[in-house]
Amino acid sequence: MVGTGRGAELGILVKDGEALERAGGIKTVLLDKTGTITQGKPHLTDIVVAGSWSDNEALTIAAALESQSEHPIARAVVSRAKELALTIPQPENFEAVRGKGVVGTITGKQAAIGKLSWIAERETVPAEVHQIFVELESMGKTVFVLQAGENYAVFAVSDVVGEHSAEAVQQLKQIGVEPVMVTGDNRRAAEVVANQVGIDRVEAQVLPQDKAEFVRKYQAAGRVGMVGDGINDAPALAQADLGIAMGHGTDVAMETAGVTLLRSDLRGTAQAIRLARSTLATIKWNLFWAFIYNVVMIPLAALGLLSPMLAAGAMAFSSISVILNSLRLRSFDEGAT
Repeated sequence: MVGTGRGAELGILVKDGEALERAGGIKTVLLDKTGTITQGKPHLTDIVVAGSWSDNEALTIAAALESQSEHPIARAVVSRAKELALTIPQPENFEAVRGKGVVGTITGKQAAIGKLSWIAERETVPAEVHQIFVELESMGKTVFVLQAGENYAVFAVSDVVGEHSAEAVQQLKQIGVEPVMVTGDNRRAAEVVANQVGIDRVEAQVLPQDKAEFVRKYQAAGRVGMVGDGINDAPALAQADLGIAMGHGTDVAMETAGVTLLRSDLRGTAQAIRLARSTLATIKWNLFWAFIYNVVMIPLAALGLLSPMLAAGAMAFSSISVILNSLRLRSFDEGAT
């Protein structure tokens, strides 16, 4: 109770004691990229067309398709179109292919937007588009392709790394926990972000439905925590030994996770694990002293060498010492920022 109460004061909402206990044994933490390591507010940086489109025509079609999605990247496209006061038509026959892209009919013509590999499965992509894609991707940006008939456009978005992400990663390493980035982005973009924050291991181009499988893979080596904020992260949060949701994330993520970081500060991940370890250490000391009292007093009582008043006093002192020892957790991280 003291541990979970202190956690709440620090902006770490722990659902129950079991979640706190599991947190103490975490050896690896998988971190989603968008909205967890980064701020989750990507902005559109590049539009390169290949065909008869103008930039605004390509953006209008892309925004029409992405208007049906709640993904941060989709919102960046729609937001840019609105900034330019473009009229965004309603798509027909809309279909989202999970982890790959979306397709629909815009003003009577079928269009698709998503990963280059998925577009290439549908149509033969010109070499020019491939080259543009690679150039933008090499800059560490998240790149996707729009296709409608013979027209193509390549879009690139960039997200800003969270203010405290690098510090949070360093704190995890200091307490012996390995941070691993798991993202659906291409490897180049993922590694750029990983290098900025000091993460050594990256799992890139992971489909949303496969994140839980990566959690299982790492669980073979020990307890695993998963930090995420989106609906797509929910299966992985449920599979992990400890799911940690960002406070700005979706309701589904927070409902699934055992711990929620109310301040959406990634540093709370290491803080939660340290709090759990301190709580478990306190529990063990409490049990130790409780057993010591019994081991010493019961034989004395059996031999008739312990008066009832002394026995009652010893029992009361045992309870008081356990409470006082537990209350020390109230000073956990006192003065820390």
